Amino acid sequence: QVQLVESGGGLVQAGGSLRLSCAASGGTFSNYVMGWFRQAPGKEREFVATINWNGGRTNYADSVKGRFTISRDNAKNTVALQMNSLKPEDTAVYYCAAKYGSNWSGLGDYRGQGTQVTVSS
Repeated sequence: QVQLVESGGGLVQAGGSLRLSCAASGGTFSNYVMGWFRQAPGKEREFVATINWNGGRTNYADSVKGRFTISRDNAKNTVALQMNSLKPEDTAVYYCAAKYGSNWSGLGDYRGQGTQVTVSS
């Protein structure tokens, strides 16, 4: 059983930046593809980004490409999401997720409780 705890959310003005972090415990971190999802009020959960076990392969939603960067530190069992040039439409609860193996599918095997990001215009 993998536990994921997100941190770093908050309120920021449009154009600003935030860095989300997710701490993992309970498993061998490098065995998991890690990802971030988000869910805005009244909308379905939306894929944001994933990163493979060694950080050599990343994937982003078109809506965040060029603005967000996902990274991981296997020594610290953490994954981060650097969010720049934030827009009001980025407002959502952001969830960290883990998928065992080398390929991502669905919403992963484990998910955190989420952290709120609010971008004001």
